[in-house]
Amino acid sequence: MIRYTDHRAPAQGEIRTLQRIRRKHLSMSSKLSSKTRILLAIFLLIIASGSFAQAVTIGVSIPSATHGWAGGLNFHAEQSKARLEAENPDLNIVLVTANSASEQANDLEDLVAIHSIDALVILPFESAPLTGPVRNVKRRGVFVTVVDRGLSEEGIADVYVAGNNAEMGRVSAEYIKEALDNTGDIVVLRGIPTVIDTQRFDGFMTELEGSNINVLDHKFANWNRDDGFSVMQDFLARFPKIDAVWAQDDDIAIGVIQAVRQARRQDDLFIVGGGGMKDMVKRVMDGDELTPVDVLYPPAMIETAMELTVLKLTSQIPVSGEYILGSPLITQENAAGYYFPDSPF
Repeated sequence: MIRYTDHRAPAQGEIRTLQRIRRKHLSMSSKLSSKTRILLAIFLLIIASGSFAQAVTIGVSIPSATHGWAGGLNFHAEQSKARLEAENPDLNIVLVTANSASEQANDLEDLVAIHSIDALVILPFESAPLTGPVRNVKRRGVFVTVVDRGLSEEGIADVYVAGNNAEMGRVSAEYIKEALDNTGDIVVLRGIPTVIDTQRFDGFMTELEGSNINVLDHKFANWNRDDGFSVMQDFLARFPKIDAVWAQDDDIAIGVIQAVRQARRQDDLFIVGGGGMKDMVKRVMDGDELTPVDVLYPPAMIETAMELTVLKLTSQIPVSGEYILGSPLITQENAAGYYFPDSPF
């Protein structure tokens, strides 16, 4: 749980940050955990300090826009950087993107050595390779907020912000079980070997226990359309009967759709994706039988992570623990509420 205690007058930038977090998440209140709703209520009672005692620097390290969800992540990070710096003149946010785990590790060294960061917000490219580098940053006295892909070692992050990955898997499996009346053959396309992939997959498999749903095979598709296409082609060639597909990510799902249509098997199965990509939500809205539902996993979580970190530094409010967003099922009935045509994702 995240805890805040302070008794001083808020600066205008802090008030705007608190109000923005309140507006953003009250609209999602039915999807948030009880702990998160308590946190939002506490936000409204915070009385924080005035301005920074001195200029501070936050490093934000995220993967490059290697796929659609990451593209949305980059967009929201850039938007948040511009807004937060405008609201807090003494704040400097250094935003860096990486195309690999090794490049991101090098970026962390530069953020400490060159920019002397006071806090780090990081979405690790991969969990295990970034655990040591982030631990080294933490040892320098830097406040650390980890987003989405958790580290392989507990106790490093001061704050963890993410979607509910276990719930994402559970909700997906729950829908598939119901749609198949608890009996059928399915395939699973996973993401990349990270903590969140494991959480999603474990949540999915646990929900299937006790059913007659048979997972024919599961493979990593690297949250990538091309890999989703290739992996699904292999599944289609090996399995003459597939009733449903769990494509853990919407980019993967786009590749799966292409492979299924190319094989002319779109009338034999349905696909459950994840993320809330506008193209997938539009398909759900339009009643596409191949993609009847989607499961939300918002890239805007990077904004929440940055706002919480700024709030910590602007007010010296003690912040710790987890901030978890829900993963609701997007159906034709509620899809309009999740469709944002101007979004990059």
